[in-house]
Amino acid sequence: MKAKRKILIVAICLACVGTVLGLVFTRGAGTQATPNTVTVSRGDIVRTVLVDGNVVMPNKAYLSFGVPGSVKEILVNKGSNVTKGQVLAKLDAQSLNSSVKMAELQVKIAQEQVNAARAQYEIALINWKAAAANTTLKQVYQEQVNMAEANWEAAKLSLKVAGLNLDSAKLNLEKAIIEAPFDGMVADITIIKGQELSATSLASPAISLVNTNLTEIRGFIDEVDVALVQLGFEADILLDALPDEKITGKVSFISPISTIRAGVTSYATTVTLGNNTAGLRDGMSATAEVIIERRDGVLLIPNKAVRGSLENPKVRVLTAGQQEEREITLGLSDGTNVEVLSGLEEGEKVVLPASGEQPGFFFMS
Repeated sequence: MKAKRKILIVAICLACVGTVLGLVFTRGAGTQATPNTVTVSRGDIVRTVLVDGNVVMPNKAYLSFGVPGSVKEILVNKGSNVTKGQVLAKLDAQSLNSSVKMAELQVKIAQEQVNAARAQYEIALINWKAAAANTTLKQVYQEQVNMAEANWEAAKLSLKVAGLNLDSAKLNLEKAIIEAPFDGMVADITIIKGQELSATSLASPAISLVNTNLTEIRGFIDEVDVALVQLGFEADILLDALPDEKITGKVSFISPISTIRAGVTSYATTVTLGNNTAGLRDGMSATAEVIIERRDGVLLIPNKAVRGSLENPKVRVLTAGQQEEREITLGLSDGTNVEVLSGLEEGEKVVLPASGEQPGFFFMS
Protein backbone atom coordinates (compact mmCIF):
# COMPACT_ATOMS: atom_id res chain seq x y z
CA MET A 1 0.00 0.00 0.00
CA LYS A 2 2.83 2.41 0.90
CA ALA A 3 4.67 1.59 -2.35
CA LYS A 4 1.61 2.45 -4.46
CA ARG A 5 1.27 5.79 -2.60
CA LYS A 6 4.94 6.66 -3.32
CA ILE A 7 4.52 5.87 -7.05
CA LEU A 8 1.45 8.12 -7.21
CA ILE A 9 3.27 11.08 -5.58
CA VAL A 10 6.22 10.77 -7.96
CA ALA A 11 3.88 10.69 -10.97
CA ILE A 12 2.13 13.85 -9.79
CA CYS A 13 5.47 15.66 -9.30
CA LEU A 14 6.68 14.70 -12.77
CA ALA A 15 3.44 15.95 -14.25
CA CYS A 16 3.88 19.33 -12.50
CA VAL A 17 7.45 19.68 -13.68
CA GLY A 18 6.39 18.89 -17.23
CA THR A 19 3.69 21.50 -17.10
CA VAL A 20 6.11 24.18 -15.84
CA LEU A 21 8.73 23.32 -18.45
CA GLY A 22 6.09 23.37 -21.12
CA LEU A 23 5.02 26.87 -20.12
CA VAL A 24 8.62 28.12 -20.09
CA PHE A 25 9.39 26.73 -23.54
CA THR A 26 6.10 28.02 -24.90
CA ARG A 27 6.82 31.55 -23.69
CA GLY A 28 10.40 31.44 -24.99
CA ALA A 29 9.21 30.24 -28.38
CA GLY A 30 6.61 33.02 -28.45
CA THR A 31 9.26 35.68 -27.76
CA GLN A 32 11.53 34.41 -30.48
CA ALA A 33 8.65 34.26 -32.94
CA THR A 34 7.89 38.01 -32.68
CA PRO A 35 11.21 39.90 -32.92
CA ASN A 36 11.29 43.68 -32.73
CA THR A 37 11.64 45.08 -36.25
CA VAL A 38 11.83 48.37 -38.10
CA THR A 39 10.77 49.09 -41.67
CA VAL A 40 13.38 50.26 -44.15
CA SER A 41 12.15 53.69 -45.27
CA ARG A 42 13.28 56.71 -47.22
CA GLY A 43 14.16 60.00 -45.59
CA ASP A 44 16.71 62.78 -45.25
CA ILE A 45 19.92 62.44 -43.28
CA VAL A 46 22.22 65.21 -42.17
CA ARG A 47 25.66 64.98 -40.62
CA THR A 48 26.36 67.90 -38.30
CA VAL A 49 28.99 69.36 -36.02
CA LEU A 50 27.84 71.17 -32.90
CA VAL A 51 28.85 74.66 -31.82
CA ASP A 52 27.73 75.18 -28.23
CA GLY A 53 27.63 78.79 -27.13
CA ASN A 54 25.47 81.85 -26.59
CA VAL A 55 23.54 84.43 -28.56
CA VAL A 56 25.55 87.63 -28.96
CA MET A 57 24.46 90.97 -30.37
CA PRO A 58 27.94 92.35 -31.12
CA ASN A 59 26.92 95.83 -32.22
CA LYS A 60 26.35 97.44 -28.81
CA ALA A 61 27.16 100.94 -27.57
CA TYR A 62 27.28 102.32 -24.03
CA LEU A 63 26.79 106.05 -24.46
CA SER A 64 27.70 108.85 -22.05
CA PHE A 65 27.92 112.63 -22.07
CA GLY A 66 31.39 114.06 -22.54
CA VAL A 67 31.05 116.99 -20.13
CA PRO A 68 29.48 117.48 -16.69
CA GLY A 69 26.15 119.22 -16.38
CA SER A 70 22.46 118.97 -15.67
CA VAL A 71 20.31 116.59 -17.74
CA LYS A 72 17.90 118.81 -19.68
CA GLU A 73 16.08 116.32 -21.94
CA ILE A 74 15.77 112.58 -22.47
CA LEU A 75 14.18 112.15 -25.88
CA VAL A 76 13.76 108.35 -25.95
CA ASN A 77 12.46 105.53 -23.77
CA LYS A 78 13.69 102.02 -23.07
CA GLY A 79 12.79 99.90 -26.06
CA SER A 80 12.65 102.83 -28.49
CA ASN A 81 13.91 102.13 -32.00
CA VAL A 82 16.29 104.86 -33.12
CA THR A 83 18.21 105.77 -36.26
CA LYS A 84 21.83 106.77 -36.73
CA GLY A 85 22.40 110.42 -35.79
CA GLN A 86 19.16 110.75 -33.80
CA VAL A 87 19.52 112.87 -30.63
CA LEU A 88 18.79 110.75 -27.56
CA ALA A 89 19.47 113.14 -24.67
CA LYS A 90 20.77 116.65 -23.93
CA LEU A 91 22.42 118.53 -21.10
CA ASP A 92 21.56 122.09 -20.11
CA ALA A 93 24.22 123.69 -22.32
CA GLN A 94 23.56 127.40 -21.85
CA SER A 95 27.11 128.11 -20.68
CA LEU A 96 28.50 125.95 -23.48
CA ASN A 97 26.44 127.85 -26.04
CA SER A 98 27.80 131.09 -24.63
CA SER A 99 31.33 129.73 -24.91
CA VAL A 100 30.74 128.93 -28.58
CA LYS A 101 29.38 132.41 -29.30
CA MET A 102 32.31 134.01 -27.49
CA ALA A 103 34.76 131.88 -29.44
CA GLU A 104 33.03 132.81 -32.71
CA LEU A 105 33.36 136.50 -31.80
CA GLN A 106 37.04 136.03 -31.02
CA VAL A 107 37.53 134.45 -34.43
CA LYS A 108 35.89 137.46 -36.10
CA ILE A 109 38.08 139.88 -34.15
CA ALA A 110 41.20 137.89 -34.98
CA GLN A 111 40.22 137.84 -38.65
CA GLU A 112 39.85 141.64 -38.65
CA GLN A 113 43.26 141.93 -37.01
CA VAL A 114 44.73 139.76 -39.71
CA ASN A 115 43.13 141.92 -42.41
CA ALA A 116 44.45 145.13 -40.79
CA ALA A 117 47.95 143.72 -40.35
CA ARG A 118 48.02 142.61 -43.97
CA ALA A 119 46.98 146.09 -45.11
CA GLN A 120 49.79 147.65 -43.03
CA TYR A 121 52.24 145.25 -44.58
CA GLU A 122 51.11 146.04 -48.13
CA ILE A 123 51.38 149.82 -47.46
CA ALA A 124 54.88 149.41 -46.04
CA LEU A 125 55.87 147.33 -49.04
CA ILE A 126 54.59 150.00 -51.46
CA ASN A 127 56.54 152.72 -49.62
CA TRP A 128 59.67 150.58 -49.70
CA LYS A 129 59.39 150.09 -53.45
CA ALA A 130 58.78 153.84 -53.98
CA ALA A 131 62.01 154.73 -52.16
CA ALA A 132 64.16 152.63 -54.46
CA ALA A 133 66.51 155.57 -55.32
CA ASN A 134 66.83 156.85 -51.75
CA THR A 135 69.04 154.44 -49.82
CA THR A 136 68.45 156.03 -46.41
CA LEU A 137 64.67 156.23 -46.85
CA LYS A 138 64.53 152.72 -48.26
CA GLN A 139 66.23 151.38 -45.14
CA VAL A 140 63.59 153.08 -42.99
CA TYR A 141 60.78 151.57 -45.04
CA GLN A 142 62.48 148.18 -44.92
CA GLU A 143 62.23 148.23 -41.14
CA GLN A 144 58.55 149.14 -41.46
CA VAL A 145 58.02 146.25 -43.88
CA ASN A 146 59.68 143.84 -41.49
CA MET A 147 57.63 145.05 -38.55
CA ALA A 148 54.37 144.93 -40.56
CA GLU A 149 55.15 141.43 -41.74
CA ALA A 150 55.83 140.31 -38.16
CA ASN A 151 52.53 141.83 -37.01
CA TRP A 152 50.73 140.09 -39.85
CA GLU A 153 52.23 136.72 -38.91
CA ALA A 154 51.31 137.29 -35.25
CA ALA A 155 47.75 138.18 -36.26
CA LYS A 156 47.47 135.00 -38.34
CA LEU A 157 48.72 132.98 -35.39
CA SER A 158 46.12 134.62 -33.15
CA LEU A 159 43.44 133.73 -35.70
CA LYS A 160 44.58 130.12 -35.67
CA VAL A 161 44.41 130.02 -31.86
CA ALA A 162 40.94 131.58 -31.94
CA GLY A 163 39.86 128.93 -34.46
CA LEU A 164 41.13 126.15 -32.20
CA ASN A 165 39.26 127.67 -29.26
CA LEU A 166 36.09 127.72 -31.35
CA ASP A 167 36.56 124.07 -32.33
CA SER A 168 37.04 123.17 -28.66
CA ALA A 169 33.93 125.08 -27.63
CA LYS A 170 31.87 123.38 -30.35
CA LEU A 171 33.24 119.97 -29.34
CA ASN A 172 32.24 120.59 -25.71
CA LEU A 173 28.78 121.59 -26.92
CA GLU A 174 28.56 118.36 -28.94
CA LYS A 175 29.57 116.41 -25.81
CA ALA A 176 26.45 117.75 -24.12
CA ILE A 177 24.36 115.78 -26.62
CA ILE A 178 24.07 111.99 -26.97
CA GLU A 179 23.40 110.81 -30.53
CA ALA A 180 22.79 107.28 -31.81
CA PRO A 181 25.94 106.00 -33.56
CA PHE A 182 23.89 103.43 -35.52
CA ASP A 183 20.34 102.20 -36.04
CA GLY A 184 19.22 100.19 -33.05
CA MET A 185 17.11 99.82 -29.93
CA VAL A 186 17.51 101.61 -26.61
CA ALA A 187 18.32 98.80 -24.18
CA ASP A 188 18.79 100.85 -21.00
CA ILE A 189 18.62 104.42 -19.62
CA THR A 190 20.35 105.17 -16.32
CA ILE A 191 19.85 108.96 -16.13
CA ILE A 192 16.82 111.09 -15.23
CA LYS A 193 15.80 114.59 -16.19
CA GLY A 194 17.34 117.23 -13.93
CA GLN A 195 20.12 114.95 -12.69
CA GLU A 196 23.45 116.67 -12.09
CA LEU A 197 26.26 114.73 -13.70
CA SER A 198 29.76 115.14 -12.29
CA ALA A 199 33.02 114.32 -14.02
CA THR A 200 33.11 111.06 -12.04
CA SER A 201 29.62 109.95 -13.05
CA LEU A 202 30.49 110.36 -16.73
CA ALA A 203 32.36 107.05 -16.54
CA SER A 204 29.03 105.19 -16.28
CA PRO A 205 26.87 104.79 -19.40
CA ALA A 206 23.81 107.01 -19.56
CA ILE A 207 22.11 105.15 -22.43
CA SER A 208 22.80 101.66 -23.80
CA LEU A 209 22.05 100.94 -27.45
CA VAL A 210 22.03 97.63 -29.32
CA ASN A 211 21.57 96.70 -32.96
CA THR A 212 19.15 93.77 -32.81
CA ASN A 213 19.41 93.15 -36.56
CA LEU A 214 22.90 91.67 -36.25
CA THR A 215 22.96 88.51 -34.12
CA GLU A 216 25.59 85.81 -33.76
CA ILE A 217 26.19 82.55 -31.97
CA ARG A 218 29.62 82.50 -30.38
CA GLY A 219 30.83 79.14 -29.15
CA PHE A 220 33.44 76.44 -29.62
CA ILE A 221 34.15 73.45 -31.87
CA ASP A 222 36.12 70.44 -30.61
CA GLU A 223 39.46 69.80 -32.29
CA VAL A 224 38.22 66.47 -33.71
CA ASP A 225 35.53 68.31 -35.70
CA VAL A 226 37.14 71.64 -36.61
CA ALA A 227 38.75 70.32 -39.81
CA LEU A 228 35.30 69.37 -41.12
CA VAL A 229 33.91 72.90 -40.89
CA GLN A 230 34.51 75.71 -43.37
CA LEU A 231 33.46 79.34 -43.55
CA GLY A 232 30.05 79.72 -45.16
CA PHE A 233 28.71 76.34 -44.01
CA GLU A 234 25.01 76.57 -43.11
CA ALA A 235 23.75 75.79 -39.63
CA ASP A 236 20.46 75.21 -37.83
CA ILE A 237 20.19 77.12 -34.54
CA LEU A 238 18.66 75.51 -31.45
CA LEU A 239 17.73 77.77 -28.53
CA ASP A 240 16.89 76.48 -25.07
CA ALA A 241 14.56 79.44 -24.51
CA LEU A 242 12.87 79.21 -27.94
CA PRO A 243 12.74 75.48 -28.79
CA ASP A 244 10.02 75.86 -31.46
CA GLU A 245 11.72 78.62 -33.45
CA LYS A 246 13.38 77.73 -36.77
CA ILE A 247 16.51 79.86 -37.10
CA THR A 248 19.35 79.41 -39.56
CA GLY A 249 22.83 80.85 -39.89
CA LYS A 250 26.24 80.53 -41.53
CA VAL A 251 29.71 80.01 -40.11
CA SER A 252 31.48 83.38 -40.33
CA PHE A 253 34.59 82.84 -38.21
CA ILE A 254 36.79 80.00 -36.96
CA SER A 255 39.70 80.98 -34.75
CA PRO A 256 43.13 79.65 -35.72
CA ILE A 257 44.09 79.79 -32.04
CA SER A 258 43.06 76.94 -29.75
CA THR A 259 41.40 77.23 -26.36
CA ILE A 260 41.55 74.59 -23.63
CA ARG A 261 38.12 74.03 -22.10
CA ALA A 262 37.71 71.39 -19.39
CA GLY A 263 40.87 69.74 -20.68
CA VAL A 264 39.60 69.59 -24.28
CA THR A 265 41.19 71.55 -27.12
CA SER A 266 38.56 73.69 -28.85
CA TYR A 267 38.38 76.56 -31.32
CA ALA A 268 36.25 79.67 -30.96
CA THR A 269 33.64 79.81 -33.72
CA THR A 270 31.08 82.40 -34.79
CA VAL A 271 27.83 81.61 -36.61
CA THR A 272 26.02 84.67 -37.97
CA LEU A 273 22.24 84.31 -37.94
CA GLY A 274 20.43 84.73 -41.24
CA ASN A 275 16.99 85.45 -39.77
CA ASN A 276 16.20 87.05 -36.44
CA THR A 277 13.31 86.24 -34.14
CA ALA A 278 11.46 88.66 -31.89
CA GLY A 279 12.22 86.55 -28.84
CA LEU A 280 15.98 86.54 -29.29
CA ARG A 281 17.95 88.01 -26.39
CA ASP A 282 21.63 88.68 -25.98
CA GLY A 283 23.26 85.94 -23.87
CA MET A 284 20.75 83.14 -24.51
CA SER A 285 22.18 79.62 -24.51
CA ALA A 286 22.31 78.22 -28.04
CA THR A 287 23.60 75.35 -30.13
CA ALA A 288 24.42 75.68 -33.80
CA GLU A 289 24.21 72.43 -35.78
CA VAL A 290 26.65 73.08 -38.62
CA ILE A 291 25.68 71.01 -41.65
CA ILE A 292 28.69 69.06 -42.91
CA GLU A 293 26.87 66.78 -45.36
CA ARG A 294 23.24 66.22 -46.31
CA ARG A 295 21.47 63.57 -48.39
CA ASP A 296 17.76 63.57 -49.15
CA GLY A 297 15.41 60.71 -50.01
CA VAL A 298 17.79 57.88 -49.13
CA LEU A 299 17.13 54.47 -47.52
CA LEU A 300 17.51 54.64 -43.74
CA ILE A 301 17.72 52.22 -40.85
CA PRO A 302 18.66 52.77 -37.20
CA ASN A 303 22.35 52.49 -36.36
CA LYS A 304 21.55 49.90 -33.70
CA ALA A 305 20.14 47.52 -36.34
CA VAL A 306 23.59 47.09 -37.91
CA ARG A 307 25.58 43.99 -36.95
CA GLY A 308 28.82 42.44 -38.12
CA SER A 309 31.92 44.61 -38.43
CA LEU A 310 32.58 48.07 -39.77
CA GLU A 311 34.27 46.54 -42.81
CA ASN A 312 31.52 43.95 -43.33
CA PRO A 313 28.22 45.31 -41.93
CA LYS A 314 25.18 43.06 -41.85
CA VAL A 315 21.54 43.11 -40.82
CA ARG A 316 18.91 40.50 -40.10
CA VAL A 317 15.91 40.77 -42.40
CA LEU A 318 12.56 39.25 -41.44
CA THR A 319 11.09 37.46 -44.47
CA ALA A 320 7.99 35.23 -44.24
CA GLY A 321 8.52 34.92 -40.51
CA GLN A 322 12.13 33.79 -40.92
CA GLN A 323 15.27 35.81 -40.13
CA GLU A 324 17.81 36.12 -42.90
CA GLU A 325 21.28 37.62 -42.36
CA ARG A 326 22.23 39.94 -45.18
CA GLU A 327 25.34 41.98 -46.03
CA ILE A 328 24.75 45.68 -46.73
CA THR A 329 26.71 48.75 -47.77
CA LEU A 330 26.47 51.78 -45.53
CA GLY A 331 26.69 55.49 -46.29
CA LEU A 332 26.20 58.61 -44.19
CA SER A 333 25.22 58.42 -40.52
CA ASP A 334 23.89 61.13 -38.22
CA GLY A 335 24.64 59.14 -35.08
CA THR A 336 21.10 57.74 -34.84
CA ASN A 337 20.25 56.55 -38.34
CA VAL A 338 22.44 55.39 -41.18
CA GLU A 339 22.08 55.47 -44.95
CA VAL A 340 21.92 52.11 -46.76
CA LEU A 341 23.54 52.19 -50.19
CA SER A 342 22.85 48.57 -51.14
CA GLY A 343 21.56 45.28 -49.74
CA LEU A 344 18.08 46.40 -48.67
CA GLU A 345 14.87 47.53 -50.35
CA GLU A 346 12.36 50.05 -49.12
CA GLY A 347 9.63 48.41 -47.04
CA GLU A 348 11.67 45.42 -45.85
CA LYS A 349 11.67 44.57 -42.15
CA VAL A 350 15.00 44.73 -40.33
CA VAL A 351 15.34 42.98 -36.98
CA LEU A 352 16.50 45.11 -34.06
CA PRO A 353 18.61 43.68 -31.23
CA ALA A 354 16.56 42.10 -28.47
CA SER A 355 16.52 43.68 -25.04
CA GLY A 356 19.96 43.26 -23.51
CA GLU A 357 21.50 42.21 -26.83
CA GLN A 358 24.26 44.39 -28.26
CA PRO A 359 24.82 44.91 -32.00
CA GLY A 360 28.00 43.71 -33.59
CA PHE A 361 29.48 47.21 -33.59
CA PHE A 362 28.48 50.82 -33.06
CA PHE A 363 28.48 52.71 -36.32
CA MET A 364 30.28 56.03 -36.01
CA SER A 365 29.22 58.97 -38.13
